[in-house]
Amino acid sequence: MKFLWTTILAKNMEETLKFYQEIVGLKLNKRFSGGPGTEICFMGEDDTKLEIIHNKKVQDIDAGNAVTLGFRVDSLDEMLKFVTEKGIQIKTGPVQPNPEIKFFIVQDPNGIKVQFAQQMNQ
Repeated sequence: MKFLWTTILAKNMEETLKFYQEIVGLKLNKRFSGGPGTEICFMGEDDTKLEIIHNKKVQDIDAGNAVTLGFRVDSLDEMLKFVTEKGIQIKTGPVQPNPEIKFFIVQDPNGIKVQFAQQMNQ
């Protein structure tokens, strides 16, 4: 069995694509209609893939606290500076729960938690 992707329901497709392209650095691979009033995009490469769905009929999206997407960065300090310059609010951190990792968390335009983590020994 192989993991395929994580699906995100988007309140606004353009804002969501901008976040994952400009902030996370994912490439847009495919964009198509999923039926009347629905648009679907696939982003990412290799084992990092997102499916983003925007349905004009679904406006009340609550991401809750149950899911966090984690992305590895080479320098947490550089990423922290980058997101701050982009005007994105830090929700948690930076935190270093053990000597091997440090991270901080932001939210995407849909309220989904996105964690940027630096693995200290890699």
